[in-house]
Amino acid sequence: MATLLSFLVAVAAATESGAAAPPSSTAEPEDIVITGILRRDPRDSASPVSVLDGAKLERELRPQIGEALARLPGVSGTSFGPNVSRPILRGLGAERVRVLTDGIGAFDVSNTSADHAVAIDPLLSERIEVLRGPASLRFGSSAIGGVVNVLDRRIPVAVPDDRIAAQVRASFGSAADERSAGANLAVRLTDNIVISGGGSLTDTEDARIGGPVLSAPLRAQARASSDPAIRELADLRGRLPNTASRTRTANLGAAVIDSRGDLGFAVTRYESAYGLPIRFDLTPGAEQEAVLIDAQQWRADLRASVVLGRGWLERLSLRAGYADYAHVEREGDGGVGTLFANEGIEARAELQQRRRGAWQGISGAQYFARDFLAVGAEAFVPPNMTEQAGVFTLQELDLGAVRFEAGGRIERTSILSQQIGFDRSFTARSIAGGAFVTAARGLKLGVNLSSTARAPAAEELLANGPHIGTQSYEIGNPDFGIERARGVELVARLGGGRWRIDAAAYRTRFAGYIYEFETGAVIDGLPVFQFAQGDATYRGFEVEAQASLVEGPVSFAVDSLVDAVEATIDGFGPAPRIPPLRFGGGMEARGGSWGLRLEGERTTRQTRTTGFETATRGFSLVNISGDWKPWAQRDLRVTLTAANLFNVEARRHASFLKDYAPLVGRDVRLGLSARF
Repeated sequence: MATLLSFLVAVAAATESGAAAPPSSTAEPEDIVITGILRRDPRDSASPVSVLDGAKLERELRPQIGEALARLPGVSGTSFGPNVSRPILRGLGAERVRVLTDGIGAFDVSNTSADHAVAIDPLLSERIEVLRGPASLRFGSSAIGGVVNVLDRRIPVAVPDDRIAAQVRASFGSAADERSAGANLAVRLTDNIVISGGGSLTDTEDARIGGPVLSAPLRAQARASSDPAIRELADLRGRLPNTASRTRTANLGAAVIDSRGDLGFAVTRYESAYGLPIRFDLTPGAEQEAVLIDAQQWRADLRASVVLGRGWLERLSLRAGYADYAHVEREGDGGVGTLFANEGIEARAELQQRRRGAWQGISGAQYFARDFLAVGAEAFVPPNMTEQAGVFTLQELDLGAVRFEAGGRIERTSILSQQIGFDRSFTARSIAGGAFVTAARGLKLGVNLSSTARAPAAEELLANGPHIGTQSYEIGNPDFGIERARGVELVARLGGGRWRIDAAAYRTRFAGYIYEFETGAVIDGLPVFQFAQGDATYRGFEVEAQASLVEGPVSFAVDSLVDAVEATIDGFGPAPRIPPLRFGGGMEARGGSWGLRLEGERTTRQTRTTGFETATRGFSLVNISGDWKPWAQRDLRVTLTAANLFNVEARRHASFLKDYAPLVGRDVRLGLSARF
């Protein structure tokens, strides 16, 4: 640790004396992807990339990142009630998807369990990028399924043209009586120094839902009960009990930016208190337990870069972060609960190569350490420490009509739990490559191949006990080995002047795939969920299409998407909690200062289930939205949306609580965003 801190100080000092080319003072074009190897149009990438920004971001923005992204191709959410939702990419989540803020992890415990919220507030985000393929190796083996990067301005990225620049966002949502507001202010002290500060707040009540609280099978079970109190649960509807929330954030940052480089830092405080939907016990005489979570985090972030001259290496960049996170889970009676604490540090140093003809790339090293502690009667994981160190390289050869991308990573992971005498280390080696060909005018074809590896997480190895948040008894296996995956993906992009189609089909074969399933056993009155390891196959496809039908003072466009994933575990059957086939589309009219959109989404029935997993009914959602920019010279936007317009009952199969917690019902949202 001392060596790492010395390295950070040395780089920061070097940056102060002469640093890297900073981000431009003008905003990046909306069609440029920042998270990958190099900044480029998503349609020029061999890997599927999704971007949420501008009017689309304002329309989709929700307090939880998983819900904000749920309408992108290949993306779903864990939906552990309205206050907890982590992204699922192509059926993969938890330890296989990295959720980042400005390229660094969230330092929370959302990957350890589905009931833990992500400690990233999307309210101050400027854009959100979803990335898969070779470039994801840059961010660690936990990005085997992909990367979600939330970009904001907690660390200033540019010196404002005016003395003061501000970003403000506020909204009201009817389904949960949601009130939210956030702001970030940047002040130019000199031509090279800028300071910033801001914060956000969100308050919600119990969420209104479409239809009953319990799913049809559980309602039938409740009605057949001999207990009158249990029979009453069959008619429970209206609001989802115990789902109110309160979140507060505050941040302070500063940066030195000039033509030679930049050095910036930020300090952030995050506080959130939220309830989890009740997993109703339908046993006669059972007490229904409502769980509350009270979370808080301090984090510090550093970003720096240095221009290295005219040689082979163009730039040295550093991104680092440290955080101290803790939350307490307690039952609704306010009694003593279980403490989960997580202290972590992550740093990534990268050397960017100067472009030499058709060749360019980036190489680097990454370090991550986590000290995890769970204390209480229901601490299902013993205290443990995880340390990872990795080196990686990403290279690109652009020959015009053909572009090749390749990446490799070697990562060493050590997991130690002194309390139980556990000490294991793993070495994971991953490679990935892709080729992208302009086959004809308007037609681009690509292929991605990968052989990746992931060390098992501490929770998968060491879990053994009751977990109040999920109302389950979780059991890991300390003998798990490395999880390996070999995948192939085919990509096609077609387009003309006024239309485009993006399609991808993929197949991934896992060896030593780690999964969690319900066994049917009960310990201490809780259903047992056990981690297991076996071989598995994931396959699926995504198709997204857009067409501009009318162009002029008023334009009219249509779009559609369809995605599906199928996952099977050898000797077990369908993998649990896999999203079913989904398709949808929309129509959008846009004038100079306004836009109107009508869209529909159909999620089909999921019947590929495990032994103790119920089938999930299909559902259809209809949404309508409009946005208006009243002053052309000011970046002010008013957004009005009505999601789930017909107030239908909707349940995501990927949710652990789908039978107890449907999605929110009709939600009319009024939003305001401004920059000045």
